[in-house]
Amino acid sequence: MIDFWLAAGLLLLVALAFLLIPVLRGRKAQTEEDRTALNVALYQERVAELEGEHRAGVLTDAQLEAGRAEAARELLADTEGADANRSSRLGRAAPLVAALLVPLLGVGLYLYWGASDKVEMTREFAQMPRSIEEMTARLEQTVKAQPDSAEAWYFLGRTYMAQERAADAASAFEHAATLSGRQPEVLGQWAQALYFAGERKWTPQMQALTDEALKADAEEVTSLGLLGIAAFEEQRFKDAIGYWERLVAVLPAEDPSRSAIQGGIERARARQQESGADSSPAVAASADGATLKVRVELAASVRDKVQPGDSVFVFARASSGPPMPLAVKRMTVADLPAEVELSDADAMMPQLKLSAFPEVQLVARVSRSGTATDGEWIGRSQPLASSTTDVQRLSIDSPDE
Repeated sequence: MIDFWLAAGLLLLVALAFLLIPVLRGRKAQTEEDRTALNVALYQERVAELEGEHRAGVLTDAQLEAGRAEAARELLADTEGADANRSSRLGRAAPLVAALLVPLLGVGLYLYWGASDKVEMTREFAQMPRSIEEMTARLEQTVKAQPDSAEAWYFLGRTYMAQERAADAASAFEHAATLSGRQPEVLGQWAQALYFAGERKWTPQMQALTDEALKADAEEVTSLGLLGIAAFEEQRFKDAIGYWERLVAVLPAEDPSRSAIQGGIERARARQQESGADSSPAVAASADGATLKVRVELAASVRDKVQPGDSVFVFARASSGPPMPLAVKRMTVADLPAEVELSDADAMMPQLKLSAFPEVQLVARVSRSGTATDGEWIGRSQPLASSTTDVQRLSIDSPDE
């Protein structure tokens, strides 16, 4: 803070200069005025002496006039350069009082309205923390100074999670969610912190938070991952596979967590087989649900422009309704041509199922990055009834623009 106060002191000196420089200049003018008055008094005294000598007969008329002229020349020489028009009286108290009050008033106003704590905090954050504990202390200081900062509460929650302080993280994420307008990412983090703080016991509050997050963003990764973990812990392997497959579908190809999630999917399938449940990727819909059979293939004009390892996403979305997919399956170019089934069991969100929308559109997208929302080639069907039972042919034949 020393450099800050030095800068503030320099600014105060500049302000004082505007007050004191006129005073100093005025004092110089006062000195000039006093000297002029003295010279005039000496001139008058000299003239009086000359006139006395003239009356005594010592000086003639010519000598008297010559003496007066000489005294006048000396007076003019002594007063040359002085400002004869200055009439202000100097030494007034107002400028000096103001000069004393300006620093005191400035310091007082800054202490009341200033932000020296935030200045110091900014200086601290300019330096890299030496440990996670130091980072936590800085963030705790930040939320005390800026309790309405959603970003500060969010990052404090992330830091608490890194220190395995899940209960503290849950409280921080709750503040962040309130201040950020309940952003999906924050809701997902809040639910995750509650889950680990509650010893991995799933609660209605966590379900409500993840449902709210996925309703706002069907690809919110923390909620999808957490729901998969909770389902796996409760031995609901089919649900775990579904959530984790949705998560893998939206993660970038270079994301390091993809391999871990894929491993979790394989473990869930193995446990599902051990329990005797059906583990096939295409799960039949219930009798009152909807199932669409789709044959996906590459157009001849596209085959030489894609790689065998490129991801292929096949999904159905409502013709009139929310833009997010209602059901999705993932494969690779090497799997094509292939026939897949999209059903209510593949719903991205429980409340958004194929059977809830009378008309849908089928889409197949080739994505080199492995991201479902961004690709290079695409194929789209005409709107069709979600109750259709015939196999639909879908050709990937157009650039994805």
